[in-house]
Amino acid sequence: MKSPKKTPALLKVAHARHVTPNMIRVTLTSPAIKDMDANCEGANCKIFLPGETQSQASFLAQLRDGPRPTVRTYTVRHIRPHASELDIDFVDHGDAGPASAWARAAKPGQFCGLAGPGTPKVTDFYADHYLVVADMSALPVASATLEAMPRDAKGIAFFEINHPNDIQRIAAPEGIVLHWFIHPNTHAPSRQLVDAVTNWDWPEGRVQTCIAGESTAIKALRSLILSDKGLPKQDCYISGYWKVGLIEDEHQKMKRSEVVG
Repeated sequence: MKSPKKTPALLKVAHARHVTPNMIRVTLTSPAIKDMDANCEGANCKIFLPGETQSQASFLAQLRDGPRPTVRTYTVRHIRPHASELDIDFVDHGDAGPASAWARAAKPGQFCGLAGPGTPKVTDFYADHYLVVADMSALPVASATLEAMPRDAKGIAFFEINHPNDIQRIAAPEGIVLHWFIHPNTHAPSRQLVDAVTNWDWPEGRVQTCIAGESTAIKALRSLILSDKGLPKQDCYISGYWKVGLIEDEHQKMKRSEVVG
């Protein structure tokens, strides 16, 4: 018999700010954060969004009893259990998407729900070289992974951002070389990251990857890494986070159909 699903925790906004022109960092607070794993930076969580004028009491009832509110998948960028705080970074898409609109309007005291977080995508670091690839949507998981690496790690990171001012400071090991590419038109697929990895002077020894972003590019990178380069699956995190022209629910449905098929 399955145990009942745990009701998402209610989190409140402590503060929100643009860390770059196209990335909003929302700091959330709740007593529930004290019980979360301090090593969950880089892990996925589900953010449940209230209606624009919904009261906290109504939202709590909806989290408990349904129907499920609008939900989106995000990455824990930082967590401070001792302060009951965690940070979620939202790409600023304007007010077209529900999560971006909520983050843009976030003020202290406003609320959302959170389920998770799960386990970080890369938890063991044992390679001779590391390959990290991310667009804006995956910059939080890539940044958290780089910051968790041993300080003597070596490798390369390729990032695709919307504007030169979207470059972030990342506490990566000195031996990881960071490259930044600009792709301002997020409504069109890009091959910059695929081409960068294709042209990388592949090193000798074991390579681990943390690769995530738009699904068209990820499909090409998965083929390159697993088929052409022959890396074992256990050494690779490669995931499509979104797809041009699809909202998250449609993208998740597409991913499930690909797994089944």
